[in-house]
Amino acid sequence: MEYIRTPYYTAGQAKDLTGKDFRIYRFFEILPGFLAWATLFGALLLSYLAPFYAALFIIVFNLYWVLKSAYLSLHLYQNWRHIKKSLGMDWEEMLAPLKYTRIVHLVILPFYKESYEIVETNIKSLLSARGNKKKMAVVLAVEARAGESALTIAEKIRSLYGREFGYFLITVHPSGILGEMDGKGSNIAYAAEEARKKILDANGIQYEDVLVSAFDIDTIAYPDYFLCLMWHFLTSEDRLHASYQPVPFYNNNMWDAPALSRIVATSGSFWQMIQQERPERLTTFSSHSIPFPTLQEIGYWQKNIVSEDSRIFWNAFLAYDGNYKAVPISYPLSMDANLAPSFWQTMKNVYRQQRRWSWGVENLPYILMGFVKNPKISLGKKVRITFIELERAWSLATNPILLFLFTWTPILLGGRAFNSTLLSYNLPGVSRNLTFLGILGILLSAIISISLLPPPPRGNSKRGTLTMFAQWIFVPATLLVFGSIPALEAQTRLMLSGKFRLGYWVTPKHRKS
Repeated sequence: MEYIRTPYYTAGQAKDLTGKDFRIYRFFEILPGFLAWATLFGALLLSYLAPFYAALFIIVFNLYWVLKSAYLSLHLYQNWRHIKKSLGMDWEEMLAPLKYTRIVHLVILPFYKESYEIVETNIKSLLSARGNKKKMAVVLAVEARAGESALTIAEKIRSLYGREFGYFLITVHPSGILGEMDGKGSNIAYAAEEARKKILDANGIQYEDVLVSAFDIDTIAYPDYFLCLMWHFLTSEDRLHASYQPVPFYNNNMWDAPALSRIVATSGSFWQMIQQERPERLTTFSSHSIPFPTLQEIGYWQKNIVSEDSRIFWNAFLAYDGNYKAVPISYPLSMDANLAPSFWQTMKNVYRQQRRWSWGVENLPYILMGFVKNPKISLGKKVRITFIELERAWSLATNPILLFLFTWTPILLGGRAFNSTLLSYNLPGVSRNLTFLGILGILLSAIISISLLPPPPRGNSKRGTLTMFAQWIFVPATLLVFGSIPALEAQTRLMLSGKFRLGYWVTPKHRKS
């Protein structure tokens, strides 16, 4: 297949373009933040100028949120059942009729300043996973800017475990390369090309037989993950035009993390579970897998952006004229929840991580610009995806604020005439009851979260389980503080651009045990 690259392909922001393309891309960068702020200011203005209509809007919005919560809860429950089923399946038996002995798993592990223990835990999980380790190629992708200590850790890992795998490679990604952002995308792109030359080409491995998994360094593979992944790859229609997305669980240190961090982490898992049940909306996120021929043809992960994990899906989607998909794998990988030595540092890290994930909104102008430039993608797909991505960004930045803060604005701003009406008297009660109905879905979330937890520390079973259940009362606060606010900040930064743009921030890894 032809190596594909278009004028907008490597755009990380509007300033990478010129002329008309710059103006169009810049408009798309402004759009999500403008819609969010227009909604919030519009609701305030409506509360002052036309409080009756503002109150009706709030009631209708609360009803919409109740229905949406029920819809999403149903998908969450369905995926929970699929995950439980997948964890109990005999994937070796399912693979037996398929010709899979030639498949090589190329696992790329980007490594910055994490501790030796975190890296070793990852490697041990790969060794514990079922399957032929001689068909596994591990690339420990070190950042040069991490210094000699990181390289020392990598060499120690290789000396202890390198011979257990079919292939083991250490790469050192140089810093300060022109046109690159120091971060995960540039590191794993460099590592993939090095692996092509030093592992695949050097050993005559056919590209079509290679599945690349880009893991965060704290990722722990469940026992049958690679067998499950391989089955989905071999049975997928048009398997080279697809990425393969597992469900991220943040169970590595879940019992050590504070309640607010646990809720945010589990909510992230639940969102990915919901998306698994809506494959038309699913894109790649965090740890994911992609066939090597596809990855190489589109130029690997983009090197000048923050959200490389989701951008790689859109790179391929545009490069293949919309003929690309994310295949849901209802099977988990485990990672770390946010944890720092102190509570307040943990909260700060949670916020920064949520803001970085919300910075995935930088994909929106890239997608829309791609739709403008690529006439081969059907109009129906363009319209559907534009609506999905705009609604996703708008909902994340505005819905919790509208839900929890704007109930009282018509009463506070509507004046005496409105406050003397029956609608004014009933508005708080109606909103409260509708909000309560929506929050009933939290009970389902709490029950599912308990069922997916790792075993508690010794002597902490009953009290710990009760705490894990009770912590969900904080969900409204986390939706606001660690949902809407970082999303609104990210969209505002994209709208203002320039010095306000986010750079890559590596989430610190910390474990008590």
